[in-house]
Amino acid sequence: MAGRDERVVRALVAAHGLTYAEEAGIRLKDTPQPLYRLLVLAHLLSARIRGSVAVATARALHEAGLRDPARMAGAAWQQRVDALGRGGYRRYDERTATQLGDSADLLKEHWGGDLRRLRAEADGDIGELRGLLQEFPGIGPAGADIFLREVQRVWPEVAPFLDRKALEGAARLELPSDPDRLLDLAGTVEPAVLAAALVRAATDKHVAEDTVRRAGS
Repeated sequence: MAGRDERVVRALVAAHGLTYAEEAGIRLKDTPQPLYRLLVLAHLLSARIRGSVAVATARALHEAGLRDPARMAGAAWQQRVDALGRGGYRRYDERTATQLGDSADLLKEHWGGDLRRLRAEADGDIGELRGLLQEFPGIGPAGADIFLREVQRVWPEVAPFLDRKALEGAARLELPSDPDRLLDLAGTVEPAVLAAALVRAATDKHVAEDTVRRAGS
């Protein structure tokens, strides 16, 4: 019979094991456009705003055609503001519109619009990769961690990656704080899926409460 911690992890992943990229409609592949959309999503999620609003805003930007760095950089500032507003990102819309334009310009100028070139520059050094991501306006340590949590599905050198926010979720669920132990409890679950589920528990107490109830603990 599974122990308490294993039951909690199983219940968490079963009910809340959706990555944020999946929720935003990003079919993540190691190709330029989905990687860029993930970078934008990480930027949006890193602000002090509900995750559901960030995800809705990522979808709104995509629907507005702002799905690659060339289109993002070429759009008028007001177009970006309007798309952010349609997603509900109004508190930060003007600053974020500027940052998204500047980030797209930087990606084009330094890495030819292709985040795979940034990956190659890091040459397997995750600390270097995390630092390069933070060169983008609006991407700080939290935003870099969000990107790495999700991209580990297609950049295997990043995996397994459980960041501080994921470990906060483990603590809320009274699970072990050791990443290796959490991965063992998750069994065959992808690290990106486990990380996303733990983050949902960290950011929403109702997720944690629902998980504990489902696990019968």
